[in-house]
Amino acid sequence: MNAGYFLIQLASEKDKSSIYQQIGKSIQRDANGVKQVAFIGVTNPLKPEVETPEQVAADLVEAAKYISKDQLGAMDDCGFSPFSVDVEPKHWSPDFAREVAMKNIKARVEGAKMASEKLGI
Repeated sequence: MNAGYFLIQLASEKDKSSIYQQIGKSIQRDANGVKQVAFIGVTNPLKPEVETPEQVAADLVEAAKYISKDQLGAMDDCGFSPFSVDVEPKHWSPDFAREVAMKNIKARVEGAKMASEKLGI
């Protein structure tokens, strides 16, 4: 496949390391002129608990053992809508759902920065 970006739901996975290994074995540096990048899910928007920046960083550092650092990115798992109003949220109220979404964004950004520093990039 000559796609450049893969968005992969992983924050909710139980065995992340085996998935990181599979991605590392499959991702291509040159797919007919396209360098592929795997954006892995590091926050799970379908639960009210928010991952910490340290948890996000740990996932990215672990993933970098198998996926080249220049082919690795961070994203949120599917179901993430921080700027829309969820009139029937799974957790309490629309305002709470938005608050959790914004905290997830903050944790992802801070965790990715921490991972970058640990990985020297």
